[in-house]
Amino acid sequence: MEQAPRDPERQLQPAPLEPLGHPDAGLQAAMTENNFWLKKIEINVSEAEKRTGRNAMNMQETYTAYLIETRSVEHTDGQSVLTDSLWRRYSEFELLRNYLLVYYPHIVVPPLPEKRAEFVWHKLSADNMDPDFVERRRIGLENFLLRVASHPILCRDKIFYLFLTQEGNWKETVNETGFQLKADSRLKALNATFRVKNPDKRFTELKHYSDELQSVISHLLRVRARVADRLYGVYKVHGNYGRVFSEWSAIEKEMGDGLQSAGHHMDVYASSIDDILEDEEHYADQLKEYLFYAEALRAVCRKHELMQYDLEMAAQDLASKKQQCEELATGTVRTFSLKGMTTKLFGQETPEQREARIKVLEEQISEGEQQLKSKNLEGREFVKNAWADIERFKEQKNRDLKEALISYAVMQISMCKKGIQVWTNAKECFSKM
Repeated sequence: MEQAPRDPERQLQPAPLEPLGHPDAGLQAAMTENNFWLKKIEINVSEAEKRTGRNAMNMQETYTAYLIETRSVEHTDGQSVLTDSLWRRYSEFELLRNYLLVYYPHIVVPPLPEKRAEFVWHKLSADNMDPDFVERRRIGLENFLLRVASHPILCRDKIFYLFLTQEGNWKETVNETGFQLKADSRLKALNATFRVKNPDKRFTELKHYSDELQSVISHLLRVRARVADRLYGVYKVHGNYGRVFSEWSAIEKEMGDGLQSAGHHMDVYASSIDDILEDEEHYADQLKEYLFYAEALRAVCRKHELMQYDLEMAAQDLASKKQQCEELATGTVRTFSLKGMTTKLFGQETPEQREARIKVLEEQISEGEQQLKSKNLEGREFVKNAWADIERFKEQKNRDLKEALISYAVMQISMCKKGIQVWTNAKECFSKM
């Protein structure tokens, strides 16, 4: 993740596309000059509701809608601004994120929570309509909106603003930006990955890091799921202690009360695992967010590769045209070409024809040089902006994962202390027999 020295002659250092979906002049000015709206607004995804409707194929489907509530904490004449609310489907969140990916290719766009449960232990439902899963996804969707709202660039986007405030015709507004037409095809991105000649070392290392990060977190989540399975079994089997102590107490006179009380403590211990593992799922979801962030990092790297590839192709085309122009001017052919073979078969061009071709090539060379210069400037700007956002993301990642891992460790310590307390209570019960 160390930054390698730049080589402006050999490496692309690209620039962001100008977002067409930005607010109109008045709204943009208001959001830029008075950023208090974004800094002091409360955003909540407060409810999830199961609904039934017709899809694009006119077939009935069941889906979940989420209630988004926004409220400004600013006060006007002592009065708080009223809360605005609207309902959104998960697919609308996906549409918003896809738009952000296209118009802000230099930004590590926050990921959405999983659409279907992954890395689940055997007692956890993988059904995407399961109430517990829907609740965790509600929390994840709220976190996504807060991530976007706190981003210094994404928070000012018009489409994001309308996502929070305009329920009707929002999809049409997004589609009018034409972002789908600007999206890079997977085939083109794959082609650039394998054919780029001078990749930027920093982005190559970042891509490798994102692969490793995804692998490590995936393994961690699998281990955690296996531990949850085993832990669930260990806790539940303690319920057998409770049953046995209760049965035993029925046949004892002096020891009966102590055995009965100890059995009660065992039952409480056995039932506590359900709440413990439910709390653990929230920590697992925090890890999953960065599992999906790994793909967001790769998206920035792929865009850089595409821009690098376009730059190299433009440079190659310009060099080819310069060579053609030189060959026409000197009358020498350094490489095999179909035009050269045709000349040998059917005779030389007239001076007028050659001058006309040279003139056309010179115009194309001039245009090519301007395009190459523009691509270089765009490239340098892209790298500057992308790396600034990557540094911001790294700080966020380090802070969030540190907090999540510490909280998880504290939870495990608390769980162990409760286990010790249960057996301490049982010991006191036995002592009183």
